[in-house]
Amino acid sequence: MTDVPHLSLHVPEPAVRPGGQPDFSNVKIPKAGSVPRPPVDVASEEIRDLAYSIIRVLNRDGEAVGPWAGLLSDEELLTGLRNMMKLRAFDARMLMAQRQGKTSFYMQHLGEEAVSCAFRKALVKGDMNFPTYRQAGLLIADDYPMVEMMNQIYSNEADPLRGRQLPIMYSSKEHGFFTISGNLATQYVQAVGWAMASAIKNDTKIAAAWIGDGSTAESDFHSALVFASTYKAPVILNIVNNQWAISTFQGIARGGSGTFAARGLGFGIPALRVDGNDYLAVYAVAKWAAERARRNLGPTLIEYVTYRVGAHSTSDDPSAYRPKTESEAWPLGDPVLRLKKHLIVRGVWSEERHAQAEAEILDEVIQAQKEAESHGTLHAGGRPSVRDIFEGVYAEMPAHIRRQRQKAGY
Repeated sequence: MTDVPHLSLHVPEPAVRPGGQPDFSNVKIPKAGSVPRPPVDVASEEIRDLAYSIIRVLNRDGEAVGPWAGLLSDEELLTGLRNMMKLRAFDARMLMAQRQGKTSFYMQHLGEEAVSCAFRKALVKGDMNFPTYRQAGLLIADDYPMVEMMNQIYSNEADPLRGRQLPIMYSSKEHGFFTISGNLATQYVQAVGWAMASAIKNDTKIAAAWIGDGSTAESDFHSALVFASTYKAPVILNIVNNQWAISTFQGIARGGSGTFAARGLGFGIPALRVDGNDYLAVYAVAKWAAERARRNLGPTLIEYVTYRVGAHSTSDDPSAYRPKTESEAWPLGDPVLRLKKHLIVRGVWSEERHAQAEAEILDEVIQAQKEAESHGTLHAGGRPSVRDIFEGVYAEMPAHIRRQRQKAGY
């Protein structure tokens, strides 16, 4: 009998550990403008290669090139830049507030601002996002009041959710922002279900599902793809690949699929990868996918290739699992600086105007913070009362609960 080799388990390992030299040689970056823009009604099997490439619009010189360019006016781009700058300033102030003990924890968006800020501009009022905790740009870009966001972060007496959610887990039906769940993958199945319901009602509104690279390993992600592909739900399936989950690199969740976008191919879903640090490219791809959904052509899966510059949360220490200088080596750059450069090249912006805008935005954020901090604590320990809880669940408190409360002396 021939000898049979012993089995061994394959555990993916990051290319570099803390203390090593950052290496992104595995990220193949095509020339800006080189990826074709297919017709919106293209069949998924005809664009399989787009699941392995990266759609880019801005080149190294700050110019917008290729078939995905030319969709935004100067004014729209300036608004996009201000939205990203506002989100970045908001992040910095709230991170500082957490360090000062004013809130329990916070999660930054540093380096990922273009993904949510640009995507929101491709939607219309009534569309619904099912986000993770790193898409606050969806609210910022839709002019949701920063004071309201801060009130919830502080769980103060003006908290719009009355202490019934964790900090940074916002919720606003009016702004198309479904409340965030800590179990991130559940957002995917809920988004597909919402989109299916919209189609059943013969409505015109679409849904957008959001997930991080790490959570694609969850079963809810795959279940959502089954339903989305089977019923051609009007939904955009977003995967934010920021290279790192809580403390594990993307290879753990990606496995042998090559890219996260490639996961959609097995379900017959058109799948694209886009430069997540390119505001123009994100908007163009989101607009393309939204049109597919509105024309009853079914779902689109989009992988945003970006990088999480900051820690996963204020409870995380990224130096324990990745090189400290890795963010500086990220080859797709900074989304704010790239759009700033593009606007300067277009002749509608300057270094001086940018510095002035930074000062104006910081002042706006600080004023919002002062207003939020002027409100008192919601309840002892930041917890809602029993009355708050029931009034948030029931339109009218059930009679038997009311009787129990009366007996208890409430």
